[in-house]
Amino acid sequence: MPEPGLRELLTAGVHFGHQTRRWNPRMRRYIHGERDGIHIIDLEQTEHLLAEARRFAAEIAGKGGSVLFVGTKQQARDSVKSWAERCGMPYVNLRWLGGLLTNFHTISARIDRLHELNGLKEGGQLDLLPTKERMSMESELEKLEYNLGGVRDMKRLPQAALIIDLKTEAIAVAEATRLNIPILGLVDSNVDPMGVTFPIPGNDDSMRSCELVVSTIGEAVEASANNYRQAEAKRRAEEEEKHRREEEEKRRREEEERARKEAEQVAAAEAAAAQEAAAQGAEPAQQPAQPPAQPAQPPRPQHPQAVPPDAESTRGGS
Repeated sequence: MPEPGLRELLTAGVHFGHQTRRWNPRMRRYIHGERDGIHIIDLEQTEHLLAEARRFAAEIAGKGGSVLFVGTKQQARDSVKSWAERCGMPYVNLRWLGGLLTNFHTISARIDRLHELNGLKEGGQLDLLPTKERMSMESELEKLEYNLGGVRDMKRLPQAALIIDLKTEAIAVAEATRLNIPILGLVDSNVDPMGVTFPIPGNDDSMRSCELVVSTIGEAVEASANNYRQAEAKRRAEEEEKHRREEEEKRRREEEERARKEAEQVAAAEAAAAQEAAAQGAEPAQQPAQPPAQPAQPPRPQHPQAVPPDAESTRGGS
């Protein structure tokens, strides 16, 4: 959608301010004049400032930042919720819980409790509890949904805040100002625009006026956020593909190294076996030659056994 021009702003009634007796002097520079006791806002300035706020919000969303949509008055509730959900951004459209930004650590614990109770309810565990305990937890869940349902996915402080009606959201403005969070605010003729980073002069009591401002900024945020998410998804896919290729290359190198080592082990085993076989075959050739057989010696002549002298004498005497 292109940026709205003077005709669209005029048709939506953005130029109507409050009664002249209820104005804030600091809004003087944004007031074109008065008619029937009603201040008329300068739509040329509104067109220019709305375009600046739109570009800033788109830049925030294009870098992966978040824009908090705030509008608890009846005229802005529906548009704030619908556009924030379309953009995937946090929002507050029923009640601003004090300390949502300045005490975000405690709020984060309550958000975790909200997710825990939702998980129990979706899993059917709440129905298994005793009646009194179940009713107590359901009441707690309902209260947390009312106060924190729009910021359940907010993991960190937002980088900007779009606030409709600065008087109604005075606490939100104070917390954002304290934390130096840029404010994109729809400022009527009865509010103080000081401290608002991107003031958008316009009627904050008209449903069509609030819808026009929220939709103009919401469309820019949606387009930039979608582009960022697509780029991030593509980058993650490329990183996963790169990681997969690296893992495959690593496994291939490991398999090649393992195959090489196995081949080396097999070759070493074969070489050792061949060396052992060669050593065993060389042993008979290396044994010393047997000495030639000695010729058989002739038997020695046997001499007659000597006759003892006693035997001779005995033999002669007989």
